[in-house]
Amino acid sequence: MKKIRELKENDRLTMPLLVQDCRNGTTTKGAPYLNLVLQDNSGSIDGKFWDVKPEARELIAAGRIIRFTFEVILYNKNLQLRINKAEPCSPDEIDYDEFVISSGRSEQERKDKTKYFLNSIKNENYRKLVKGMLEKVGLRYFSYPAASRIHHNFLGGLSEHSIGMAELAEELCRLYPQLNRDLLISGILIHDTGKTAEMSGPVTTEYTLEGRLEGHISIANGWLSEVAAELSLEDSEEAVLLHHMILSHHGHYEFGSPVLPMVQEAEVLSLIDNLDAKLNTMKQALDSVKPGEWTLKLFSMENRQFYKPKNGEDVCR
Repeated sequence: MKKIRELKENDRLTMPLLVQDCRNGTTTKGAPYLNLVLQDNSGSIDGKFWDVKPEARELIAAGRIIRFTFEVILYNKNLQLRINKAEPCSPDEIDYDEFVISSGRSEQERKDKTKYFLNSIKNENYRKLVKGMLEKVGLRYFSYPAASRIHHNFLGGLSEHSIGMAELAEELCRLYPQLNRDLLISGILIHDTGKTAEMSGPVTTEYTLEGRLEGHISIANGWLSEVAAELSLEDSEEAVLLHHMILSHHGHYEFGSPVLPMVQEAEVLSLIDNLDAKLNTMKQALDSVKPGEWTLKLFSMENRQFYKPKNGEDVCR
């Protein structure tokens, strides 16, 4: 069976796909249609289902795997599916691993790396606070994405993002020994834990009511207060500094941080967070185009497009 990444213009196929997003639309003549984002474990693609009948509208919903019959067309220089038919799939023929995009690192590798960084924290108070936060989140830390659509928006993306940041921080601490490694690594490991309540889950992720009304920064900050109180560390400088790391990690008021970074480790955390997120955003976009082509406009990158050089493969390996 073909994968989304292998589709070509003029392909006519019938295959199961996961509905990532489904929105109703109406043509200028009043006919109903569906705007769809469909996915398998190789990527995602937009689709249009014109003149959709009521039974198809009832069948198609985000999170379901549907067998679609479609034609692949080129629209605004990007492939798109023109859907003609939708049928339910039997649960017996569904292997969710074929439809869910997941981290490039195995879950066990991510667990081992997280354990390594946790155990490497020498300051006992930081280590206790971080351990308490990770225990509060539990296995969600290793299954949740880091965002719904922008960066690390896949199964295990949250822990992959945090580990990538910690690995980069470790290198920076070698280059800049004035940095407090324990504080920086601790802040990195817990800064996005609130996303496990902000978002609905690892598949077809949406923002929860709590997430929309409070946001992951406020959620994680509240959890840290609870953990610190349970450990009788609420008045410690370590707890205060970790609160600051969480509250300031977006780096700017307009990006959602209620305070700006005011210790050097908080400034570095916000810079690493931004760098890792942007590099992942660009990687996902560039992976979907061929050498010599441009990506789509990336909203999170000021609507810029990025060119994939013809001879740019493996240059850092």
